[in-house]
Amino acid sequence: MKLRNLDGVNVRGKYVLLRTDFNVQIVDGQITDSFRIDSVMKTIKRLRNAGARVVICSHLGRPKGKKVDDLSLRIVAEYLNIPFVDDCLRKDFLSGMKNGDVVLLENLRFYGGEENNEKSFAKKLADGFDIYVNDAFAVSHRKAASIVAITKYLPSYAGDLLESEVENLSALLKSPKRPLVAFIGGAKIDTKINVLKKLVRVADKIVIGGAMGTTFNFALGLPVGNSLCEFDKTNVVMNILKLAQKNNCEILLPIDKGVGKVFDKNEKRINRDAGQIADDDVIMDDGKKTTQRTIDLLYTAKTVVWNGTFGMAEWGKRWGYSTFEFAKHLAHFSKTKKIKSIVGGGDTVAALDACGVRKDMTFVSTGGGAFLEFIEGKTLPGIKVLMKK
Repeated sequence: MKLRNLDGVNVRGKYVLLRTDFNVQIVDGQITDSFRIDSVMKTIKRLRNAGARVVICSHLGRPKGKKVDDLSLRIVAEYLNIPFVDDCLRKDFLSGMKNGDVVLLENLRFYGGEENNEKSFAKKLADGFDIYVNDAFAVSHRKAASIVAITKYLPSYAGDLLESEVENLSALLKSPKRPLVAFIGGAKIDTKINVLKKLVRVADKIVIGGAMGTTFNFALGLPVGNSLCEFDKTNVVMNILKLAQKNNCEILLPIDKGVGKVFDKNEKRINRDAGQIADDDVIMDDGKKTTQRTIDLLYTAKTVVWNGTFGMAEWGKRWGYSTFEFAKHLAHFSKTKKIKSIVGGGDTVAALDACGVRKDMTFVSTGGGAFLEFIEGKTLPGIKVLMKK
């Protein structure tokens, strides 16, 4: 998959509309996770050093076409220490920009035309610009005006981040070093059915943990107590297991779990074998035996893809034990070049940051839904319009 990129494009003196994903976590007026902002800095610096007049557009949250003060991107402009334009369709500031200047526009989603992919909105947004650059992989699975329709009105290119995402994820699917082991956690099977169906055709082994692992165990007749479990997904589970067997892909499920009696981060932790879960047990993490088995798989793996935590990692060490231990060991194998690791998903990346190991991974995707859909084999709308013909 080859994209039109910025190589050889003369941007000096040109007005460049750069689409980023600054949909970051903000708590009490403070940006608590700057990963997506930091990830796009390479493209911003490249354009700035090349003499472009860079105007960044992005979104934050779901204001549904209305101006919502708490969802203003002004806080991001302050974080980047760049000028802020209070309406994404304003143009009066363009004439005052000089080569190398960078400004940030207000939230695109304050206009309904953005999420509706309206051509009229895209045309107004494009007015006054010479070039469009998409560096927002995390939202490129959406048919939004600033992702798809905009490309009808401006010469359009992929930014460095977007190109890197496509290259790394494509390599994972086409020619991974083997054994390839996928570690899939999280809560719901629905969002990952197609990913699992794709991975059983690509991976040598798949480890399923977290609440998803609980659902798989239930489908196989194991007790799950009073735990989060998708009781209506037994047929889905069995179909995935059959598909895995057909493709010679081994699926490994939790052999023990960390449980308590109340769903609370301060609850006392007990480790129970998967077949010994009591009726009043609440599963909140994968168990210590499961965690060790998961870590042991890293000694023979060459490529690892990881999406989804294995327990309530957001509650800290007690219930994030399996996730944090795995993250630290994966970081070690990645840092020493023994494993190529590809990690995606907001909760998973947050766990890496909690352990201080994000930079040790081979590649960390900025995408959540986009990451999963790309692995499924879908051609994302925002990428399709940038493909070389």
